[in-house]
Amino acid sequence: MPTATTRTPDAPPAPVTAPGAPPRPSALAAFHSISAVTTVLLALVAIGAAIHEPVLIPPLAASAALVHSAPTLPLAQPRGVIVGHLIGAACGYVVLAAAGSSAWAAALAAGLTLAVLTLARTPHSPAVATAVITVLQTPEPARFVPLLFGSTVLLVLTGYAGSRVRRTAPRYPAYWW
Repeated sequence: MPTATTRTPDAPPAPVTAPGAPPRPSALAAFHSISAVTTVLLALVAIGAAIHEPVLIPPLAASAALVHSAPTLPLAQPRGVIVGHLIGAACGYVVLAAAGSSAWAAALAAGLTLAVLTLARTPHSPAVATAVITVLQTPEPARFVPLLFGSTVLLVLTGYAGSRVRRTAPRYPAYWW
C-alpha cells in the first residue's frame, strides 16, 4: 500500500521551482503594481511635456518597477532610489569632464557608480544606468539634476501612497534611510 510520501509511477513529477524564487503575485497585486508603475511613468511624461524637457529616462522606469513590484528589497528603498540616482549622475558628470562622451567613458562611469554606491551602502542598480545616460547624452546639469531629483522623490512618494491603497500590500518603504 503506498504511503503519502510514495509517488505512484504514473503520477506527474512535482513542479520544479528555483530556490528562493518569489511566489507568483495574485492577479490583484499584479494589477496594482502594473497600474501604479504605468501611472507614475505617465505622470513623468506629462511633467516633461508641460515643461518641454524629457523627464522620463529608462533608469527611472526600472526604479519604478522596483519600488512598486519589489518594495521590500534594499534596491527599492528611498535612500537607494533618490541618493543612488544622484550618485549616478555625479559619477557620470565626473567621468564626462575627465574623459568626454564615449562608450568607453560610459562604461567607466558605470563602474565608478557601482563602486560609490557600494561604499555608500546605497544599492540601486538603475542608478548605474543614470551614469551611462549622463555620459552618453550629456544633459545640462542645472536642468537634469533637479529633474532627476524631483522624479526620484515622486517615485518614492507614489510607492509610499501605493502601498497604503491596498491593505494587503507590503508597506513601503521598509526603511527611509
